[in-house]
This record gives sequence, C-alpha cells and structure tokens, in this order.
Amino acid sequence: MLVRIIGGHGGVSPGFKATSYLIDGKLLIDAGSVASGIQIEEQSNIDHILISHAHLDHISDLAFLADNCFGMKGKPFEIYANSPIKDAIKTHLLNDIIWPDFTMLPNKENPTLRFHDIRPETWIELGDYRILPIPVNHQVGALGFIIERKNTSVVFTQDTGPTNKIWEYANKIKNLKAIFSEVSFPNSLSKVATDSQHHTPATMKEEIKKMPKNVPIFLGHLKPNFQHQLFKEIEEIGDERITILGSSDTSYVF
Repeated sequence: MLVRIIGGHGGVSPGFKATSYLIDGKLLIDAGSVASGIQIEEQSNIDHILISHAHLDHISDLAFLADNCFGMKGKPFEIYANSPIKDAIKTHLLNDIIWPDFTMLPNKENPTLRFHDIRPETWIELGDYRILPIPVNHQVGALGFIIERKNTSVVFTQDTGPTNKIWEYANKIKNLKAIFSEVSFPNSLSKVATDSQHHTPATMKEEIKKMPKNVPIFLGHLKPNFQHQLFKEIEEIGDERITILGSSDTSYVF
C-alpha cells in the first residue's frame, strides 16, 4: 500500500497544503489539496474518494477536481460519505451558488461526482480495498477509517480530539502497519483544541496509550503558524514510533 500525503496540514499557506491522502494513486482520503497538489492526469486516475467530514480544509478541492477533470474520465468520481457530510457538501459547496453542482453535470445519469452513503461501523468493499468507517470525536459526523488491502491495514483518524472506538477496532487488527492521526494546536492552546475537537501534543501523549503497540504513528494536521512549536512539543512526547508530517507530497509504503 502506497500512501501519498498530497497535503497534510491543518491550514493553507505557501508550502503548506490542506488534507488529502492518496492511496495507490486510486483511493483518495479527503479533498483539501488534491487539485492543487497533483497533476490533472493524476487527478483523473482517482476512482474513489472517502470524505472524513465536511470542514473546508477537507472538501474544498472537490470543486476544482470536478472542474479540472470534467469530460476527461468517462465515469464519475465515486464519493463515499455519511448523510450529514454529504448533505453539508451539497448544501454549502455544490449548490449552484458557491460552485456548480457537479453531481448533476454533465447530466444526472452520468455525473462528474457521485455520492454514496456509508454507515459507521459497516465495512464496504471498493475493488481491492475493505474499508471500515468509524465515528471519531470531531464535528459534522466525522469519521476515521480502517483501510485493508491484501495483508496490510492502515488506520486514518484524520481530524479528531481524544476518541475511543477507532482504537477498540484497531487493537483487534493483526496486520496493522501504520496509524495516521493529528496534532493541530500547541499545548498553550489546549482550550482551543478541546473546543474545536483537536489534539495537542499533551492529549496525543495520552491518546497513544490507547493505540496498538509497536505500530508506526504519523502525526499531521499541524497548523502552519504553530509548526515550529508543534515539532518541539511532539518530539518531547519521546515516542520513537512518531513521524511528523511536516512536509507536503511525501510518500510511505506499507
């Protein structure tokens, strides 16, 4: 399984791209920077898109992805989200006011974007992948994902504060190769992190105790304006399993 971090930050600035993880060039998790981060030909090769929640830094490039690839694929981008997430995107982004409704273009029968409802804690199969969406502690019906392909599994929590259920599932997996999670704010902004349902290095230190042992941990969604401080505080956790996602367009093979 090749995991490409097109963008892994919790904000946007030169050198910092919002969340988009691309698996094997075909399966996308979140669309915060997919249109701005990879070439249009690569964009058009994507088949399936998982949306963790409806915040702008995770969905904004759905608009530009549809526009870039309109008429190129001959089939829709298949998008998987629960009802609250889908409804938010349709109401506030693809509403023919902010952006054209590409779920109806070029026509309803052959759209550019096609949504599929998924249910938390119910496995779905997409080609070679088995995917389990699991509720996490964030807004707008947010989901994390366990993704399996052949003998490899990877956990993606995306945006979340301290949570439990996804770790209950993760601890039962024997072939788990990596955990991707987030640390958004420094410890001095713990109230902001709690109120917005994100992690600080201090809360992540406690969260790691719930995770499966001896599995590499990748921490992203760093806010660009706090990145230097976050690097220091995350390193102070003192866990050698941690890799900080401080650069966009990096790849890992599992």
